[in-house]
Amino acid sequence: MSTIETPIPAHDAVLADLVGTAPAFRQLVATMPSIAQADGTVLISGETGTGKELVARAIHRIGPRASRPLLAVNCGSLVDSQLESELFGQERGDAAARRDGLLAAAAGGTLLLDEIDALSPRGQIALLRVLQDRIFRPIGSAVERQADVRFIAITNSDLPHLVRAGRVRVDLYYRLCVFSVSLPPLRERREDVLPLATHFIARHANGRGQTPQLAGRTVETLLAYEWPGNVRELESAIVRALHASDGTRIEAAELGLPISGLDGDGRATGEATYKVQKRRIVEAFERHYLVRLMTEHRGNVTHAARAAGKERRDLGKLLKRHGLNPRAFARGEAPPAVVGQTLASPPTTFVHHEATA
Repeated sequence: MSTIETPIPAHDAVLADLVGTAPAFRQLVATMPSIAQADGTVLISGETGTGKELVARAIHRIGPRASRPLLAVNCGSLVDSQLESELFGQERGDAAARRDGLLAAAAGGTLLLDEIDALSPRGQIALLRVLQDRIFRPIGSAVERQADVRFIAITNSDLPHLVRAGRVRVDLYYRLCVFSVSLPPLRERREDVLPLATHFIARHANGRGQTPQLAGRTVETLLAYEWPGNVRELESAIVRALHASDGTRIEAAELGLPISGLDGDGRATGEATYKVQKRRIVEAFERHYLVRLMTEHRGNVTHAARAAGKERRDLGKLLKRHGLNPRAFARGEAPPAVVGQTLASPPTTFVHHEATA
């Protein structure tokens, strides 16, 4: 069990920590303020490492319960022999044995139920009663108490499948998913890989002097890799690379990624599918082209679109997809740097081939 109590920041500051420009991800972030203001139970699902706990904390921090504790517990640790005591607390026995449970400790705040799919059948029944009636009774007490908490449940499993398999109660499932949030895996939001990498470099390079840049081959590796561990794996790779790099730029090998599908320099091998290779090449070209184009036109999207032979709106969407801010170019600030690779001068007409998702 862990308690997280932090100062209450502005909503925008909290949501700014949720880095990404992929449409599905931005749509998810856009729904969070309305979910946060409601008080119904939230079920957050997604693969390991997609940022479920980060989203849960954000919902708490921008909601009306933000001034009260956010208490997190792993449901797999709630063994049946101590289940009621952990959840409801205990009043019988000597003074040393008396204590508040999770529901009392989180009063007024949020109870975050991690790995809700690991809750035992007995635990599911106990939780269901609290969700239905919003009351509980500590062990040894004759007095029922109000469960004044908001529940947020997290799972990396397919809960509907577990319901069909009889491992999760159907009535509990419907009580949990008053609001449902599903986080996409990183492989389905490829346009967020480089912005996230840049975000993690900035976060973990503090105190290291000059911020290292991404070598061109490193960009290729980041875009080609499938990221089975999602955003968490990406952050770990950046941390490893920062410790291994010379402080000026990050090479592909310094990411320390598994070699399957990559050669010794971090490039995709022949094992990578045609779709992956095509997406990697198109995305690398797009980004290099856009950086050069916007640099030449000092961030003026209208002039850049005219030079590229594209509609201004379409160019704006492409810039957003790659996490490139026109204002940064206008201020003369370098965008997330990519070095170690050069391209010929961009053609006067830009033809965009959509990469297969």
